[in-house]
Amino acid sequence: MTALAADTARAGTAPARAGMPLSSHLREARTRSLRAVAALLVGVVAGYLLSEQILEVVRAPIAALAESRDASLNYDSITGAFDLKLKIALFAGVALSSPVWMYELLAFLTPGLNTREKRYTFGFLAASVPLFVGGCLTGLLLFPHMVELLASFASTEDSTLLQASYYVDFILKIVLATGIAFVLPVFVVMLNLLGVVSARAIAKSWRVVVVAIVLFSAIVTPAADVLSMFLIAVPMTTLFLVALLISWLHDRRSDRSSDALVADATRT
Repeated sequence: MTALAADTARAGTAPARAGMPLSSHLREARTRSLRAVAALLVGVVAGYLLSEQILEVVRAPIAALAESRDASLNYDSITGAFDLKLKIALFAGVALSSPVWMYELLAFLTPGLNTREKRYTFGFLAASVPLFVGGCLTGLLLFPHMVELLASFASTEDSTLLQASYYVDFILKIVLATGIAFVLPVFVVMLNLLGVVSARAIAKSWRVVVVAIVLFSAIVTPAADVLSMFLIAVPMTTLFLVALLISWLHDRRSDRSSDALVADATRT
């Protein structure tokens, strides 16, 4: 009876999922999609206008190499420069418009969630966005050192002619990889809050996690550049420990709540 009452109380706190007609769902989806697409187009235009400034940042390591050897950024086709600007504009547009299209997506999904699920969803978004931005900034700070180190394996008598599309893809992979890596601890916390993984299980796997972090740091950074590897591994390890602490506090509070419910059921 006590469990039934608890389930009834939880059901009462959940929002009423009134059935909307299919046409209303489609209309809302179309409206929010149009808003997201409009924000994306505005972001792409802004990214194209900023593409030259972004390219200046991208060219900085090459300019440093050119002081000691013949180094330049090259295009393999007549449309290569324009294609590169479009790629930068698209990537910048997705990043700049992300607050809008992520909000529209969540606003479309959250009416079907209860209060607890909404709190977890928006908490996940609030934590993941700054972590992703911080990871991307770390990648931006890291890639010039990586370019310098990797290019140093060539003799100063050799020419370093970098294909523009490959070079920019290399940078984007580093930036995205570090950004995603910094968000992974949030997924660990989410799995714990949803009851999929316990804090004890997370703590038992700490050796595997640390090894995975070191391997990931070695993959996205040159093996000989120990400082760059530490710049990735130390923040990721710290974030993992923070995720473990949050999971442990959540499990401890859940255990206390369960003990309190058992005590109340025993008294009744």
